[in-house]
Amino acid sequence: MEKSQIWLAFGTLALLLASVLADDVVVLTEENFDKEVGQDRGALVEFYAPWCGHCKKLAPEYRKLAANFKKAKSVLIGKVDCDEHKSVCSKYGVQGYPTIQWFSKGSLEPKKYEGPRTSEALTEFVNIEGGTNVKIVTLPSNVVVLNPDNFDQVVLDETKDVLVEFYAPWCGHCKILAPTYEKVATAFKMEEDIVIANLDADKHKDLAEKYGVTGYPTLKFFTKSNKAGEDYNGDRDLDDFVKLINKKCGTSRDGKGKLTSKAGILSSLDALVKDFVAASNDEKKAVLLKIEGEVEKLKGSTERHGKVYLKAAKSCLEKGADYPKKEIKRLQRMLDKSISPAKADEFIIKKNILSTFI
Repeated sequence: MEKSQIWLAFGTLALLLASVLADDVVVLTEENFDKEVGQDRGALVEFYAPWCGHCKKLAPEYRKLAANFKKAKSVLIGKVDCDEHKSVCSKYGVQGYPTIQWFSKGSLEPKKYEGPRTSEALTEFVNIEGGTNVKIVTLPSNVVVLNPDNFDQVVLDETKDVLVEFYAPWCGHCKILAPTYEKVATAFKMEEDIVIANLDADKHKDLAEKYGVTGYPTLKFFTKSNKAGEDYNGDRDLDDFVKLINKKCGTSRDGKGKLTSKAGILSSLDALVKDFVAASNDEKKAVLLKIEGEVEKLKGSTERHGKVYLKAAKSCLEKGADYPKKEIKRLQRMLDKSISPAKADEFIIKKNILSTFI
């Protein structure tokens, strides 16, 4: 095969891949807006700015919406970059971002969307306005669904920290919270002793009343040490939820569920590790015994992490002071490969602990 044919084949493949990976949201501009909108199909249009935080938050939900309607020929899901196409946004009275407007078939008179910015709510809106019957694409949830049969078993389990949302299906604030709450559940899905759950309080009124629920959504944290439940009154952004759970449960995860550099680190062993690193080889053995004694006092996940400390100390004695650096590099090579989330957690914790020995 000639070089020109090879490059043609690669180019064709690249175009195919690009089309497969393309966003289902139609990009509207000053040049194509009137050709796409107000024609032979209804259109939902998001007017946005690339720097807008609310727009960035909406983006994944809007992509899900477009994926829902990708086969619906009577509906277009589009977006306009108002920084780039100011005249279009000005023409339709856009004053803040994101602004979402519906244009009926054959009309350039918009109807402003005022509902929750979730793919579910947007899909429902487009179905009503566009006369379609598109089913909402739902992904498996990491939120545990509670009912009278499993509530006590899940929530009152003293080995678990449980965050519960009491909601009502018709509640607008609950619908707004739903995608964030799912992200919280996903972020902590690898933590065996943390449960993110919800209860339809409208359906199970007796349980809601038992815990003093008078409005929706109501969030209560049932920690291992307090099964009476304490009200969550903080902000309802993903980062705020993550900070609270990390603080209450002693975990160290970010909003995407990845372990931070603090994961596995035990303050109770910090001073002993410093003494171990500074000690001579003979003195190290005496400090090792002290580390061993402290680890025996630990329980649960801290005990598991303590054993990693102990193993690291023993390996330093056997293999020399360079062992932590070499082992960290080896673990990083493993992390750079495609491995399971459980293995990734294990290696990150080991890396964090080994770094205290350097």
